[in-house]
Amino acid sequence: MGDLLIPFQFPFMQNAFLVVTLIAPAAAMLSTFLVLKGWSLMGDATSHAVLPGVVLAYMAGIPLIIGAFLAGLLCAVGTGFIKDHSRIKQDTVMGVVFAGMFGAGIVMYTQIESDLHLDHILFGNMLGVGVEDLWTAGLISGAVAVILGLKWRDFLAHSFDPIQARMIGLPIGVLHYGLLAILSATIVAMLSSVGIILSVAYLIAPGAIAFLLTRRFSAMLMVSILVAWVAGITGIYASFWLDAAPAPTVVLILTALFLIALTVRRFRDKAAQV
Repeated sequence: MGDLLIPFQFPFMQNAFLVVTLIAPAAAMLSTFLVLKGWSLMGDATSHAVLPGVVLAYMAGIPLIIGAFLAGLLCAVGTGFIKDHSRIKQDTVMGVVFAGMFGAGIVMYTQIESDLHLDHILFGNMLGVGVEDLWTAGLISGAVAVILGLKWRDFLAHSFDPIQARMIGLPIGVLHYGLLAILSATIVAMLSSVGIILSVAYLIAPGAIAFLLTRRFSAMLMVSILVAWVAGITGIYASFWLDAAPAPTVVLILTALFLIALTVRRFRDKAAQV
């Protein structure tokens, strides 16, 4: 029994468990709105687009999270602007924008001399999380969770039917761009631990799994948070014994949970037809 608790005895593992506990609620709650609104690719695009902001922030000597947030917000708002003022579909616009910004970030990174590790930005560094990273993740994730918790009905109405939401007096513009800002902020909260690329899984999988298993939005929120937390803790714990990177292990567990949820939903639907 004592051997099973070994991972919890190391400070770097304790920080990894803590940071995933902090970011899980905000990422999971946001993922439910992204799934319902059909913005899953938006999370992918925004997470990739923060790279040039990180590099520019490093060159300017300002906190990296500021550059990441502004770059992510620029990508999200710019994507919406191009979609609204052209005949190109949103998924096509997002693909072009995030690929362009990600490519620009890679080119800028190769042109500067720095101790900034690209692997840590792309894939995260859960085992190297420090006190400052914990404070950043905790404050941002806490603010996001509070906003979504207080205004979930408004965001839900906007996600399902923006026209109806406008008719009942909801500020559609504020909700739309507010959700984009929340998306960028959540990615910033996950930047040091989960990383740019793997944050996509945390922004999509919990909501998708909860969508398959539940029929009410309130239950969907709770299940998504539970899934994100269980996958995070289990993935970090398993990575210790497998001698693997924590973030990819967490993503593999999320993928496995999604396949299980998909199977359960298929059996449930077949049973209902009998």
